[in-house]
Amino acid sequence: MNATDNLADQVCHACHVQGEASKAIQQLNSQCFCLSLPDGALKQAIKVELAAPEIFDLIEQRCPHLFSAQPVFVSSSQQSAMTAVIQAIESVVAMPAFRDKVLSNAPAIARHGKQAAKGVFFGYDFHLHDEKIGLIEVNTNAGGAMLNAVLARAQRACCAVMDDIVHDRSTVQAFEQDIVAMFRHEWTLAQQAQANTSFAELRVIAIVDDAPTEQYLYPEFLLFQQLLQRAGIHTLIAAPQELTWREGRLWQGDIKIDLVYNRLTDFYLEQANTNALRQAYLADAVVLTPHPQVHALFADKANLAIWTDPEQLQALGVSPELQACLLENIPRTEIVRPDQAERLWANRRHLFFKPNAGYGGRATYRGDKLTKRVWDEILSADYIAQSIITPGQRISGSPALPEQMKFDIRQYTYDARVQWTAARVYQGQTTNFRTPGGGFAPVYTISDEDLADNPQKIGAILC
Repeated sequence: MNATDNLADQVCHACHVQGEASKAIQQLNSQCFCLSLPDGALKQAIKVELAAPEIFDLIEQRCPHLFSAQPVFVSSSQQSAMTAVIQAIESVVAMPAFRDKVLSNAPAIARHGKQAAKGVFFGYDFHLHDEKIGLIEVNTNAGGAMLNAVLARAQRACCAVMDDIVHDRSTVQAFEQDIVAMFRHEWTLAQQAQANTSFAELRVIAIVDDAPTEQYLYPEFLLFQQLLQRAGIHTLIAAPQELTWREGRLWQGDIKIDLVYNRLTDFYLEQANTNALRQAYLADAVVLTPHPQVHALFADKANLAIWTDPEQLQALGVSPELQACLLENIPRTEIVRPDQAERLWANRRHLFFKPNAGYGGRATYRGDKLTKRVWDEILSADYIAQSIITPGQRISGSPALPEQMKFDIRQYTYDARVQWTAARVYQGQTTNFRTPGGGFAPVYTISDEDLADNPQKIGAILC
């Protein structure tokens, strides 16, 4: 056998293993009824381990469907493919040609200065369907990371075979430490960019959102506050109108703010209530993370149309390897233009329509659900049309009362590095945290070799 034949055999074997792994993952997600969140475990984790009974009570009252009791399974090759897409996008966004192209059309605030902060808690959201993965969007203020850390604290292996799959306590603690280190790193990057010779310590962080106490994920703000204050960083939770700009600094009352953890969906600080924050940001007097520039470069959905257009990628000088990764793993996306209305309407059943600046599934539409009235509204607004890749399927409940759910995978990242992987389980058109049995779910990654060559392990999990 020559070297070419040997390589072909290796490739064929790898494809076979990946195919068998995909089948096994589908089997686990459709037939495994293991419970990773037993009764009382979440209460124990929050009330006792974190000494925060008021947060547990708030979750129970406000968002009882925030956590799924059952995990979602992925293969190691699916996890690797998602990581490759993330790194490919980060590489393209780092290219001066891409940045110039995108920022030249962005609001002026997105072009402010050379921003040193990387942006905390990016969320790359994927659909998994059979052997395919598909990046459906990128978020630059993705919620839920701290909630998933708490969920991981509460997870329990339901049987011995799951012991090496479930996150252990040291993994969760390392993630929490990584969160704190990330905020400190953002502060350090900003200090370095200003050529400060003597670095000041990060003392005060403000978590800022509109009406924060009314937000659905307000319990997460409290968990962040607790974590950061345990690390010695005074942490406020504030609405933007509570902030003031004076003496060249950003304040809440008589407290000077060093860094703002930005949870606003006013991505370009255009509303009147963000005036103080906008002035401080433009004066480089506060570290804002994530900030308008990273939203323009990563989260504006019009970028999906660039990442899935071979002609634009070629013109930007993107390497063939990166092009192949993006084109294979991001559903084809295009800008909705009136001159293409007839073609898009005819093909609408295969498309999903999203506003360029949208978030949280708002004003998004499956093409097969469109009315002519809504279609006219889409044509007069800034929308993208994305080829539909169906979400993964997770059978929930019990063998006696199975219930079909959908799921997507969210990869929380910082500076192109995956920090944590979570699933969102739901019913309906978009994730909503309103579905009994749905919510954030742990993701268990199993190696392709185990999935393909170890049917006893799969059988033991299913038992």
